[in-house]
Amino acid sequence: MPKVTMSVNGRQVSGECEDRTLLVHFLRENLGLTGTHVGCDTSQCGACVVHVDGLAVKSCTMLAAQADGSNVTTIEGLAKGDELHPMQAAFREHHGLQCGFCTPGMIMAGIDIVNRKGGPNLDEKTVREELEGNICRCTGYHNIVKAILDANAKMSGAQAAE
Repeated sequence: MPKVTMSVNGRQVSGECEDRTLLVHFLRENLGLTGTHVGCDTSQCGACVVHVDGLAVKSCTMLAAQADGSNVTTIEGLAKGDELHPMQAAFREHHGLQCGFCTPGMIMAGIDIVNRKGGPNLDEKTVREELEGNICRCTGYHNIVKAILDANAKMSGAQAAE
């Protein structure tokens, strides 16, 4: 079996996997990082979002071999010890979750939104449009959007748009 090597959450890892192994399965099964969820395997729900070389990727549509040599960040790699990432803290503060299944993917997508479009002009409409590839069956998105806008203010030093 082919061997893949990548940096995951700042740690160099290697593992053997079949050519057809999806990145989500490599992370969960080979590395034991189960925070990245498998929701649909068809790129519909966004529960599997991770960052590959700084960009949000649905890991159920990327082969592990395609991430060979890349820097991958999962939900487990965000907090610094006991200190939550600002996006994680905002989701907790604004109760941007209910069952929690979609939460890791939403948080990773939210960080990507702020990294790409963040600042004083990020508004609710933009956040809702950007989240179209992430499904939450519980919350109705209101608190998720509030959390992302709040984290935007903290991450970019901007005032959250109302």
